[in-house]
Amino acid sequence: MKKLLVICGPTASGKTALAVECAKRIGGEIVNCDAFLIYKGLNIGTAKPNEEERQGVPHHVIDVAQPWESFSVSEYERLAIAAVEDIFARGKVPILCGGTGFYMNAVLFSHAYGAAPACEKIRKKYELFAEEKGREALHARLAAVDPESAEKLHYNDVKRVIRALEIFEQTGRKKSEQTDGDSPRFPFEAFSFDFPREELYRRIGVRAQAMLKVGLIEEVQGLLKAGIPENAQSMQGIGYKEVVEWLKNGDNRSTLSDIIEKNTRNYAKRQLTFFRRTPNLHWIAPKEIAAAAQEVLEIYER
Repeated sequence: MKKLLVICGPTASGKTALAVECAKRIGGEIVNCDAFLIYKGLNIGTAKPNEEERQGVPHHVIDVAQPWESFSVSEYERLAIAAVEDIFARGKVPILCGGTGFYMNAVLFSHAYGAAPACEKIRKKYELFAEEKGREALHARLAAVDPESAEKLHYNDVKRVIRALEIFEQTGRKKSEQTDGDSPRFPFEAFSFDFPREELYRRIGVRAQAMLKVGLIEEVQGLLKAGIPENAQSMQGIGYKEVVEWLKNGDNRSTLSDIIEKNTRNYAKRQLTFFRRTPNLHWIAPKEIAAAAQEVLEIYER
């Protein structure tokens, strides 16, 4: 049986190290499901694993977009599913690793979005709205009529936000009231480290300070100098947008670190809320990576 191994969880929880260790033991290859690792040139602020950290394990769907490009969930879905199927076809184990929940679910589930037929006119209207007003404004439009669906969808998931609006406009019923649901694409087992909140926050602080020490500010300056707009999708990641504002306002460096840490903690809370709804998710007590990998694989191989 083809079974996918998923290593997920909040930022700074050690996902990459665990995924790499598991991959080395079972002949696995890693498929990224982090929304900002897909961008070339965004390395420090994304904690993108370098060659040493990858330890010879192949990584897929990393560095597949230029930093000035927009990148949709549907584009990610196409690349990631192709990678998973290719890995399976070669007799290897795909290991889906990352912290972007709606990217993860795009691989794990095929989505049914109501029985209303497609309407090109409505879709074009909302596509134009998103182009003119922005993705967040489009998402706010959905939240006004169907807050339950909006809560489950990220504003970058434009295709599905538009589909939910399309259903509401045609039927007068919320997408969240429809009976259609998600169908698993592959059998899978998912795992996440279960850090106490205080320890997770400590790790977030250590990571934020380390990123600044090794050149996050210089990385952002280089991207801006290369002509990447500050409002580009790639520059909305935590760390990048804060540095952009810091460069404008000239606050002291410790203030910048505090802001990045605060925003990362808030993001981690949202990640935890999302992942707690994931089926087949096993919470692993924090431990040395080798022991954690052993526990993960014992459960995965049952």
